Amino acid sequence: MERRKFITRSSLATLTGILGIDIVFGNLLPEAYIPLAIQETDPFKLFNLDKDMLVLNDKPWNIEAQAHVLDDKVTPNSAMFIRNNGKIPEHIDFENWTLTLEGESVTTKKIFTLSELKSKFKHYTYQLTLECGGNGRSEFNPPAKGNQWTIGAVSSAKWTGIRLKDVLAEVGLKPNAVYIGYHAADTHLSGDPSKEPISRGVPLEKALQEETILAFKMNGEDIPLTHGYPLRLIAGGYPASASGKWLNRISVRNIVHDGEKMTGSSYKVPKNPVAPGTTVKEEDMRIIESMPVKSLVTYPKSGATLSINKQLTIRGHAWAGELNVSKVEYSIDFGSTWSSCALEKEVNRFAWQHFSAQIQFPQKGYYEVWAKATDSDGLSQPMLVPGWNPKGYLNNACHRIAVKVV
Repeated sequence: MERRKFITRSSLATLTGILGIDIVFGNLLPEAYIPLAIQETDPFKLFNLDKDMLVLNDKPWNIEAQAHVLDDKVTPNSAMFIRNNGKIPEHIDFENWTLTLEGESVTTKKIFTLSELKSKFKHYTYQLTLECGGNGRSEFNPPAKGNQWTIGAVSSAKWTGIRLKDVLAEVGLKPNAVYIGYHAADTHLSGDPSKEPISRGVPLEKALQEETILAFKMNGEDIPLTHGYPLRLIAGGYPASASGKWLNRISVRNIVHDGEKMTGSSYKVPKNPVAPGTTVKEEDMRIIESMPVKSLVTYPKSGATLSINKQLTIRGHAWAGELNVSKVEYSIDFGSTWSSCALEKEVNRFAWQHFSAQIQFPQKGYYEVWAKATDSDGLSQPMLVPGWNPKGYLNNACHRIAVKVV
């Protein structure tokens, strides 16, 4: 008879980390067995989410926040949106995890263990804003295919790791290097091991920025499994799809990376404006890089009721991709006039900025509070949904909340 196989020590450590408590008799777990607690299909328990998060789908998991859930200056784990393209890896062998640096334009192919990465290179911590390129897709008409995100596919957590530029300097770059592409341990929904769910990348200039890091901690703790444990590329200011999870390989390319979801219409918009519903050829599209200026009112929750004798305090966040935010304004008369908000400076590049204002309403009735941010190049958010595009990307229209004054 075949001898019974048991869970390895490293796999047991991973399961214990997910559960947050020791598994009694864990050494007796059969190989490949997943404890019932981890088989939980309730995403709020599975991912420890705030009860007001919104589930878009579960194959793969895609979950967003509502605006009021994002009120914290630093996004907590419970409010982080989840965007997956494939299946979350089931077996993370932390002790034997490696990162391979290779490609046409790397001088020396090299493989690092996690412990080598952590011990060899200096650690840095940055607060970095990540926003899905399709955040706001639900407002486009005609509708675009894909997850119908509203406003909550954005976060700004603190990430700790090592600079990608330091690792690239260690392996060496050839003069023809122009792009990096990432590869990861998630699996394709079809189950085909030869297919990658997603393999995107960034131009070399972005890869070499101080804040582009290989992260192993989020908000001071190991990155949660669903957000990329044990290693994630973070490229703030670009679409969050550029920040690959479960990172195990980086290709240094002499061409624009051509991995999964880098070709076709994925994460691209027309080079020139098009009429709604137009079919756009791939050669007439451009890859999304820096995200546009945007803001979000996180307090109060839309639908708030206020006494006419009281002022309303509003607060929220604003961000502008690779730029910073120069001002945020609010309107209570549907954009006819605008008043200034107090705006805080970002804690570091690519962190969102916090704004606030005190509003006195002139009389009882229904109001909408609109927020509009302007970036350091002088570009402001549009009041209406901006130029239509086939995949519903880059909707940065003004955020609005409803208020009743009685």
